[in-house]
Amino acid sequence: MKLKSSIMMICAALSVAACTNPARFGGADGATDPLANSGGVVPGSASDPASPAYFQQAVGDRVLFAVDQSTLTPEGRATLDGQAVWLLQNADFTAVIEGHADEQGTREYNLALGARRADAARAYLVGQGVQSSRLQVVSFGKERPIEVCSEEACYAKNRRAVTVLAGGLTS
Repeated sequence: MKLKSSIMMICAALSVAACTNPARFGGADGATDPLANSGGVVPGSASDPASPAYFQQAVGDRVLFAVDQSTLTPEGRATLDGQAVWLLQNADFTAVIEGHADEQGTREYNLALGARRADAARAYLVGQGVQSSRLQVVSFGKERPIEVCSEEACYAKNRRAVTVLAGGLTS
């Protein structure tokens, strides 16, 4: 038992001692530190302006619509303006624009409405200079709600077009 305790104490002491050397993974100048020359930006994170996470969180990946409408709102156009700028600056990405509807109405009606919403977002992005070959559309109608309840607050979140990025994963 005493030998086991001694071995554990030695291992613990070595572990703590190893943690005190700031240059243990490379030079003392931080050459192997991924943040050393990136200005504190972690590649691929929401703080990286070229990442999908940044696109989703800072630019915005969705636009909302009024009941039974596929006409873009001023807020929706502003979000799509940001998406267009991002897509033009990050040409190695393509996108699928998903059209969605709330649970009111028939499945067929909502699939058609979702398609019109996705098409409206796509047409706007193309009008802002994004190549049409980089954009695809798909409609999910009411099949993929964000919120499930019978209240306007839930319905409003489900009436949307979402831009989902693809590509750009190679470095």
